[in-house]
Amino acid sequence: MTATLDHTAAPLIRRPAGRPLRQLVVPYLYVLPAALFVAAFLLYPMVLTAWRSLTHFDGISDPTFAGLDNFRDLFADPHFLLSLRNTVIWTVAAVIFPVTLGLVFALAFSRVRWGGFFKTVIYLPATISAAAAGILFSFVFNYDNGILNMILRGIGLSGLASRWLFDVPTNTFAMIATYTWQQTGLNMMLFLVGLQGLPPEPIEAAKIEGCTGWNLVRRIILPMLMPYVVITTLLAIVNGFKVFDLIWVMTQGGPGRASETLAVTMYREGFILFKQGYSAAIAVVISVVALAFSYFYLRSVLEQEARQ
Repeated sequence: MTATLDHTAAPLIRRPAGRPLRQLVVPYLYVLPAALFVAAFLLYPMVLTAWRSLTHFDGISDPTFAGLDNFRDLFADPHFLLSLRNTVIWTVAAVIFPVTLGLVFALAFSRVRWGGFFKTVIYLPATISAAAAGILFSFVFNYDNGILNMILRGIGLSGLASRWLFDVPTNTFAMIATYTWQQTGLNMMLFLVGLQGLPPEPIEAAKIEGCTGWNLVRRIILPMLMPYVVITTLLAIVNGFKVFDLIWVMTQGGPGRASETLAVTMYREGFILFKQGYSAAIAVVISVVALAFSYFYLRSVLEQEARQ
């Protein structure tokens, strides 16, 4: 009987064999294409740009090491300082107008008749590219035969007709209006997702207590929606900070260089004036700021997921 017990207990204490090498390697093979893609098209360009920001390089001759000279020159360059100011204006406007309007439309059309139709109309501009939106509104703001000036002249307000894309700072405001038209729908959808995830009990309890209308929104809905407000705001800041295509299509940073942002200045310095080391320094500045806001954006997303 003892021998039988020993014989049956032996398999129970035997350790399982180690995993074959193939099973250890195969999961990494699935990840390898994505890792190579990231390394080739993200990490390598980032390292190369950081290195070139420390050199004088025209894209043709060999780069010469310059240390931090490019970064010192940036903050003594009036064009860079002007583009930095314009970028701040763009970033603030990208938060105030598209985010605010997106929130207003989400609250207004979330539970109304024909709400789906209005939400579709508002979201449609987000489905086209910024370059296409820029081309479209270049015709709208054209001085001679643009739709806006034609309407103003047709209703007897010819004095308000303006060279929208050639006068400073009117051209910046015109481009911000175009950007708002395109981005509002995307922000609205983000807020609609947040509204659908709100628990109904606090809202129903507040309505029973007589809290309705603006008081309901201000005291109950907005506090619960605040994580989505933070996420949408940080995302709008990142997108507004690096906007390029819409500006380039509508004004190319003109007249002169009066409406340039950092992204436009980076492109002009690198690919038109062939000062690629200087352009790389601007790219590093943009990347550092964008990464900082992206960090807070991702942290907000993870915190929101943790709450759920």
